[in-house]
Amino acid sequence: MVEIPAGEITLRDDRIKTSWAVELKSFWLAPVPVTKELYVSILPGASGPIDDDLQTPVVNVSWHDAILFCNLLSQQAGLKECYSVSNDGESVVCNWGANGYRLPTEAEWQYACKAGTSGYQYGELDEVAWYEGNSEGRVREVGGKKPNAWGLHDMLGNVWEWCWDQYDAKIYGSYRVFRGGSWAEEARGCGATCRRRSHPTFSIDDLGFRVARTQ
Repeated sequence: MVEIPAGEITLRDDRIKTSWAVELKSFWLAPVPVTKELYVSILPGASGPIDDDLQTPVVNVSWHDAILFCNLLSQQAGLKECYSVSNDGESVVCNWGANGYRLPTEAEWQYACKAGTSGYQYGELDEVAWYEGNSEGRVREVGGKKPNAWGLHDMLGNVWEWCWDQYDAKIYGSYRVFRGGSWAEEARGCGATCRRRSHPTFSIDDLGFRVARTQ
């Protein structure tokens, strides 16, 4: 895990032309997305397209799958689970004081992605990301491109990454945010401030996640 220093980030929602600042405490973030190898080690009965390239990011995982994985990973590491899930699975509450694994907030994700830079992308896209223009139409092994200034790989491209936050509860209900672009995304979608959304049960072959921990 990489220690991300405390700081502040400004988020924006271009739909409604608004922005807001978020202060962040220091936190930990995984240097790469969760791989298929790590995922099946925690969830050995996981179904879906777990092929033989285990160093690629796990994909076809829903937001709920990511929440379950975080809790199980915490259990296995002897840490306190962050998430409490209702019996029907519809309600998830995060204990931000727990020391276990969790999804990053979108503010944490964007702050860590930019790593002190000011541009839309933290480097030349071909050097830092797998995207539509260079991926040859498939997900790639993690860590194959240059990291950002804080040592984080694949923050842009390869797979979109689920974040904790709801996108806009008033308009989209339970829809959650994902960030970063993917191997199937055009260059313009692979940027630090690009926000996408979907239902927490949604899964697809270019959407994964990485884990964070509160310090």
